[in-house]
Amino acid sequence: MYLFFRDLAIILIAAKFFGLIARKLKAPQVVGEIIAGLLIGPSLLGVVQLSDTISVFAEIGVILLMFSTGLGTNLKQLMKAGPIATLVACVGVFVPLVGGTLLYGAFYGLGAIGSPEFYKALFIGTIMTATSVSITVATLQELGQLKGFLGTTIVSAAVIDDVIGIVVLTCVLGAGSGEEGGTGIGQVLINTVLFFVVAVIVGFVLYKVMTWLDNRNPHTQRITIASLGFCFAMAYIAEQYFGIADITGAYIAGIVLCNIHDAPYVERRVEISNYMMFAPVFFASIGLKTDISGLTPDILLFCVCFVIVALITKIIGCGLAAKICKFNWADSLKVGVGMMTRGEVALIVAQKGLAVGMVDSVYFTAVILLIIVSSVTTPLALKTLFAKHPSKDHPSAVAVNESGKA
Repeated sequence: MYLFFRDLAIILIAAKFFGLIARKLKAPQVVGEIIAGLLIGPSLLGVVQLSDTISVFAEIGVILLMFSTGLGTNLKQLMKAGPIATLVACVGVFVPLVGGTLLYGAFYGLGAIGSPEFYKALFIGTIMTATSVSITVATLQELGQLKGFLGTTIVSAAVIDDVIGIVVLTCVLGAGSGEEGGTGIGQVLINTVLFFVVAVIVGFVLYKVMTWLDNRNPHTQRITIASLGFCFAMAYIAEQYFGIADITGAYIAGIVLCNIHDAPYVERRVEISNYMMFAPVFFASIGLKTDISGLTPDILLFCVCFVIVALITKIIGCGLAAKICKFNWADSLKVGVGMMTRGEVALIVAQKGLAVGMVDSVYFTAVILLIIVSSVTTPLALKTLFAKHPSKDHPSAVAVNESGKA
C-alpha cells in the first residue's frame, strides 16, 4: 500500500506542475496532466506503473467529471435554444461519426457489419463526436458574444451534443461487446431505452426528495454527500443492470440535480475534491496508458489524418446545420468552428473504449493531438471571424430574447 502513496504523490505533483506549464502556454491544463502521466509512465521514465488502485482512483475521477458536467447544465437555456441547437448537435454528431468510421476503414478496412473491425471503426468515429466548449465559451465571453443568440446556440448545441454522444457511446460499446452484431445492437437499444425510463422515474422521485432536503438543510455537507451517493448509485445501476457505461449514469444524476437550489454549491464541492485528487489521477492515467513505443509511420499518419478529419467534419456538420437554420454563411462558419474543440469528453470516450478492448492505447496519441490542435486553433479562428464578419441578427433572435425576458 505504501508504494501506492508514493505513486500518488508523484502523480499529483507532476500533474500539477505540467498543468501549470500548459496553462502558461495558453493550452488546456488537462493536456499538461496527460503529458505528466506520459513522462512518468512506462513509455518514458517508468517511475510510475499503472496499478489497480490508480485505475480505481481514475474511474472515480471520470465519474465525478461527468457528474459535474451534468450539474452544470442549464436546462432552461437548453430548452429555449430549441430545435436549432438540437439540429446543429445532431448533424454535428452524425458527420464526424461517419467521417471517423470511414477514416479508420480507409487505413485498416471496415470489415463486415457487426464484426469487431467494424465496431473499432465505428468507435473511432464515436471519439470524434465529442465537443468541449470551455475554450469556446471563454473566447465568446472575451468577445462579448456569449449571451447573444449565436453564443447561446453554440453552447446549447454543445450540451445536446454531449448527451447524444454519450447515447452513441453507450450503443457502440454495448453492441461491440455483443456476440452477434444485430442482436447486440437491438439489445443495447432496448437496454438504453429502459435505462432512461428508469432514470426519469427514479430521477423525478430523487429530485423531489433532494429539493425537500435542500430546503430544510441549505448549504450543508449532507446535501453534497446525498448528491454524491445518488451519483455513484446511478453509475452502478447503469453498468450493473443495463450494461450501460457508468459515466452515463453519473451524467444523468447530474442532470437530475442540476435544477435544485444548491446545485452550484454541490458542483463547487464536487469539483474541489475531484480536481485536487481524482481528476489529476484520471488525466495522468491517460498518459500512463498511452503507448508511444508502438508509434509507427502509419499510425502517426493516421493521427494527423484523425485530427484533420475531426476538425473538418465538425465544421461541415455544424456549419451546414446552422445554415439550414437560416444563419448566414459567416455565422454558420462561426458555429462550426465554435463546436470543433475537444476536451475531457473525448478522453473519457477513448478511455472507455480502451477498457473494453475496442481501441489500442497507441491511439490516445491521436486524441491528445486533437485536443491540443483544436484548443489552439479555435480561439484564433473565432477572433478572426468575428473581427472580419460581425454577427447579424438571426430571425429567431427576437423571439428568444423576449422569451428570456419573460
